[in-house]
Amino acid sequence: MNILLINHYAGSITHGMEYRPYYLAREWVKQGHHVTIAAASYSHVRREQPALCGGLGEERIDGIRYVWLKTPRYSGNGVRRVLNMFCFLFRLWRHCRRVVGDYPPAAVIASSTYPLDIFPARRIAEKHGAKLLFEVHDLWPLTPIQIGGMSPTHPFVALLQFAENYAYRKSDRVISMLPGAFEYMREHGLTEDKFRYVPNGVDLAEWEGKHAPAPEQHAECLRSLRREKRFIVGYVGGHQPSNALATLLEAAEMVHDYPVAFVLVGQGSEKERLRKYASDRAIANVVFLPPVPKSSVPGLLAAMDALFIGWKKIPLYQYGISPNKLLDYMMAGKPVIHAVSSSNDLVADSGCGISCAGEDSRAVGAAVLRLLDCSDAERAAMGQRGKDYVIGHHQYSFLAEQYLKAIE
Repeated sequence: MNILLINHYAGSITHGMEYRPYYLAREWVKQGHHVTIAAASYSHVRREQPALCGGLGEERIDGIRYVWLKTPRYSGNGVRRVLNMFCFLFRLWRHCRRVVGDYPPAAVIASSTYPLDIFPARRIAEKHGAKLLFEVHDLWPLTPIQIGGMSPTHPFVALLQFAENYAYRKSDRVISMLPGAFEYMREHGLTEDKFRYVPNGVDLAEWEGKHAPAPEQHAECLRSLRREKRFIVGYVGGHQPSNALATLLEAAEMVHDYPVAFVLVGQGSEKERLRKYASDRAIANVVFLPPVPKSSVPGLLAAMDALFIGWKKIPLYQYGISPNKLLDYMMAGKPVIHAVSSSNDLVADSGCGISCAGEDSRAVGAAVLRLLDCSDAERAAMGQRGKDYVIGHHQYSFLAEQYLKAIE
């Protein structure tokens, strides 16, 4: 079967995030299917952008055919990012024949986070008599409204809402990474027979064998904290408003009299504000470090004692969450502190750590001290439960098969 997966931000092992399209496509290729991924030439989440001459380029990565569509660079969430989106959609519409190439699709998947790609996806699907699937990572426009602060009456939000409703009505299947999203989707035109839940996953091969070492700056920082006999609570990922990292800094301030250190690794729009907050309040037990390559993440996580992931306390998360970062934490075999107010919670389900309400810094501080008081064996048992849970439920080989069943 020929599959066309449209994902504006799609990456690969070579380019960096986002990884889900690559892992699913690689599994499908292993099963004998041909997969084309259509993506923008520039994405803020990639570590490395593809080299491109002209408006369109092709590349083969692990048997997957990538078609890169030329788009302008941007930073932040302003007008230039919107321009980037529309350039991608325009080129996808204009060059749909070249995107398809010699591989007329039997299935077309619109999966670009924002729902506007449903329009060129449906055009291609109708032309080739293909099934049309709409994949939902985040609920747009609900996400930019509740996290980004956009007005529900903004013209761009109105356009996103029209596209989302259109996608629910016109798609043959809607694949959601959010387990509780159907109730929301039903209010916007989706029928239950179309809904399928396929969460995020992991590639077990990346967690086996020898891992790439952490950069020397990170390794030396952790060695220094070990010499000071600190209990290390780590966060590795984006520093964005949705990550609610101010909660972690407030918790760090509360436990400053204990032998605990908080190490935040990554980059994002909130990082400088968080640095300033820590500096202004003289929070001395927090260290900020730059991001690391994906290959270094397993080793870096293994060097910490506990891991933190947090979310803003907003109604959006009543429909569920599906973070890659949490799966990485669980695969690292470390206890997890999960500050979330959501309809699903893998930490609670697996028993791999301590869950508390989102943006509750006192509860996070208390969770840190509870883990500090645990024995090494107790913390190791928590971590192992998380790892076992992910292996049993979130391998990409299994999820790719679920996805194919939804297509067929």
